[in-house]
Amino acid sequence: MFTKVNNKVVSVNLAQSGPIAARRGAMLFYTGAVFFQPHQIPGSGGMGAMGGMVGMAGRMMQGEHERTMLAQGDGVVHYGFRGLEVEIVDLAGGGELRVEASRLLAHTQGLQASIVSTSSQSAGGGGGLRGALRSAAGGMATGQGMFTTQLIGVGQAVILGHGGFIQLPVQPNRPITVDPQSFAASVGQVQTSLRSTVSFRNMGRTGGEAFQLDCTGSGVVFVQASEQRL
Repeated sequence: MFTKVNNKVVSVNLAQSGPIAARRGAMLFYTGAVFFQPHQIPGSGGMGAMGGMVGMAGRMMQGEHERTMLAQGDGVVHYGFRGLEVEIVDLAGGGELRVEASRLLAHTQGLQASIVSTSSQSAGGGGGLRGALRSAAGGMATGQGMFTTQLIGVGQAVILGHGGFIQLPVQPNRPITVDPQSFAASVGQVQTSLRSTVSFRNMGRTGGEAFQLDCTGSGVVFVQASEQRL
């Protein structure tokens, strides 16, 4: 489906792939008869009044939402975004991909996208709106937000990052810890937990690694070769 043209551009033949959802502004050029229409990723529903307030606060502080366009027709479309490196994630056998909205370039329609809460992945924020705001503040410092994009099904997705990607296997008996700003995405049943290494005793002496992201479970973690945020 998706094909790497180089390390910053992918192409896709719509006649073979079917409709493609991509972030707005990612289309570079196309050939053939292609048309585009707005496409909306479903939000996290059923969260209640407090959930709505938390969601609004998180999105306002993190900007965790990217408008998307659906490409359809009979042609070849080329995608890229701001000269960032691209990586094709293949879920040909089915599975689950979690990736920050800002890092998701495009995906096939066979992958059902939704925005899910990562409220359990906080840096000790506590409960309620105040705790959610603390978690969002921690997310602003690390690049890890309160919400993330989840894609489930069979298909392919393209993610974005700086400096290329490293794939790290995660196993129940082999958890890994990564820099939150280097974390790009995870495939499979991977749980992430943002941990702060700052205390009153070591404040100012953490060596610049104040936050760490613990990855447990079973799957693969994609890490970009940079700490630069998108």
